[in-house]
Amino acid sequence: MADQQNIPATSARRSLADFPAQGVPLIHRVNRLGLWTLYIKEVRRFLKVQTQTIWAPAITTLMQLIIFTVALGSAGRMVLGVPFATFVAPGLIVMGMMNNAFANASFNFLAGKMQGTIIDYLMPPLSEIELMVGLIGAAVTRAVLVGFALALAMAFYPGVSLHVAHWWAVIWFGMMGAILLSFVGLLTSMWAEKFDHNAAITNFIVTPLTMLSGTFYVIDNLAPAFQVVSRFNPIFYVISGFRFGFLGQSDIGSTNLAVLHGALGLGALNLVLGTVTFLLLRSGWKLKS
Repeated sequence: MADQQNIPATSARRSLADFPAQGVPLIHRVNRLGLWTLYIKEVRRFLKVQTQTIWAPAITTLMQLIIFTVALGSAGRMVLGVPFATFVAPGLIVMGMMNNAFANASFNFLAGKMQGTIIDYLMPPLSEIELMVGLIGAAVTRAVLVGFALALAMAFYPGVSLHVAHWWAVIWFGMMGAILLSFVGLLTSMWAEKFDHNAAITNFIVTPLTMLSGTFYVIDNLAPAFQVVSRFNPIFYVISGFRFGFLGQSDIGSTNLAVLHGALGLGALNLVLGTVTFLLLRSGWKLKS
């Protein structure tokens, strides 16, 4: 009888021993299913309103192309040896990609804070790196879709040639620009407490940096002091490098080696931003009370 009474107690002790100590993770490798689920959830979120998130930015950027080519590209104006419309089109494409990458990433945590659903990001069994990769991946996906929509629309615009001279530059600078603004957007969504804070970053930092980055001009036309300032703008290297992929020439420098240096510099900058974002996510800055 005593042995029979000891069996449940022994079984209970063994079952408790099967569980790890409190706070010890159960998933020791990459949570592929959780990462994929988060990514798909974020992609479906912006695809549900794709008229607003993909096609509307494409139409807006196409209108900018029309306005600037009519205003500045008349009388056969040539820039870097090509018609003005061909010169400005690549810059508008990658600018639209970056702006939408920022818009997508800057919405995630901020909307969760405002709506009280931030727990949906913090509770799932995802590590900080998996959470970051899922959110950044969705933002880059939106940027790529906007880029394709813009390229499709501009390909039919009179006077625009989107012949690709260097595919590696188009892919690298396009991805680096989208990742760069995705990290900035994710950091903004962590810091912001209300939508006004997000709008302030957009209006006073992101928009000036994108508009004053050589999208509509070559920096050789600027005064020497302003050329130095422009070269401290990372978005200048994104736009000039992306344009180099189409035209085979750029105002980053007179040699292809200068373009390569710009590509490596953007990669290093994104690595730094990724590290900072990861450390802030791990600390729970502005996310956990």
